[in-house]
Amino acid sequence: MAKEKDDNYWRERLTAEEFRVCREAGTERPFTGEYWDSFEDGKYLCRCCQEVLFHSSSKFDAGCGWPSFDAEASAGVVEERADHSLGMRRVEILCANCGSHLGHVFPDGPTDTGLRYCVNSLSVKLDPDTEPQDD
Repeated sequence: MAKEKDDNYWRERLTAEEFRVCREAGTERPFTGEYWDSFEDGKYLCRCCQEVLFHSSSKFDAGCGWPSFDAEASAGVVEERADHSLGMRRVEILCANCGSHLGHVFPDGPTDTGLRYCVNSLSVKLDPDTEPQDD
C-alpha cells in the first residue's frame, strides 16, 4: 500500500511545493492553483498515487478559490480526519490509498449532497476525458 512510503520516496517524486501540500498538509493560496477555475471534463487523480478521487461532473464553482467537488469518485477513496489546527474545527480529507493531504470537506455545499470538498490543485492531477476524433 502506498501509505507505507517514507518522506524520501515522496521527495524524489514531487516538487518541493507538491511535497509541502501533499505530505505536510500545506495549503496553496486561493485563486492560484491550476484547477480552481478549470471545468474540463475528466477525472481528478491523486497527485501522489494516481487513485481516482473526483470526477469533473461533481465539480462546482464555490467561489472560494480552490477546486470544489460535492462527492468523491467512489465510496472510500477519500478518508476524513478531525483537524483542530489554526484554532479551528475542520475535517481534513486525505487520499485513502496513500494518505496524501487533499484539503478539507465542509457541510455547506450547494448541491443535494450538502458537501464541499475543498481541494488543493497541487494534490490532484486532471486526467482529461478524450474522445476519438471523427475524420
